[in-house]
Amino acid sequence: MNATARFVLLLGLLLIGGIVVNAWHSLGEATIKRQNLESFPRQIGAWQQTGGDQRFDNATLNVLRASDYLLRNYRTLDGQVANFYVGYYASQRDGATFHSPLNCLPGTGWVLTNPRRVTITPSGKNSFVANRYLIQNGDRQELLVYWYQGRGRAVASEYWGKVYTVLDSVRLRRSDGAMVRVTVPVRKSEAEALRSAVDLSAAAAMVLPEFVPD
Repeated sequence: MNATARFVLLLGLLLIGGIVVNAWHSLGEATIKRQNLESFPRQIGAWQQTGGDQRFDNATLNVLRASDYLLRNYRTLDGQVANFYVGYYASQRDGATFHSPLNCLPGTGWVLTNPRRVTITPSGKNSFVANRYLIQNGDRQELLVYWYQGRGRAVASEYWGKVYTVLDSVRLRRSDGAMVRVTVPVRKSEAEALRSAVDLSAAAAMVLPEFVPD
């Protein structure tokens, strides 16, 4: 192939690529039906909502940039309490995206230690791996479990969450997703708090696809 033919071929590929990119942008993102997080069940498994839903102030919301979010406390009959948070983003194309607890919590005085992975096994669904940390702020010590969810995946890695978002934005015209977080105070032992956090995580994962679509 001579230089002229290579130039014509390259020019043709560039033109086709430009047409595809422009068409992709003009189509926008696919419309996905979902329920608002304010209607998330008040009873999930052994966990019952306690108190009203919590709201962020405007300064926090401006940083968070979530399309929808839920911040709620749950409680079991034996008195175990947990805080449950979901931050949902309808689109991450414009730079709005989930915030890792690794970046947010230290800024509010929390120290994160003992990083590990834990398996969450919702009844009748595929198990997935989440992050777990022991976190402390003064005398307060809690067990943190969190993961990234959306478009049929639940992953622990923020890096892979971003990679899948890019791939799915091209393949599915979707970049929606959420960060899901459970925190449980350490009362008797770290192991007990972890069991409670995993139990609430598994119960929540059963119904999350109605609010964070697969």
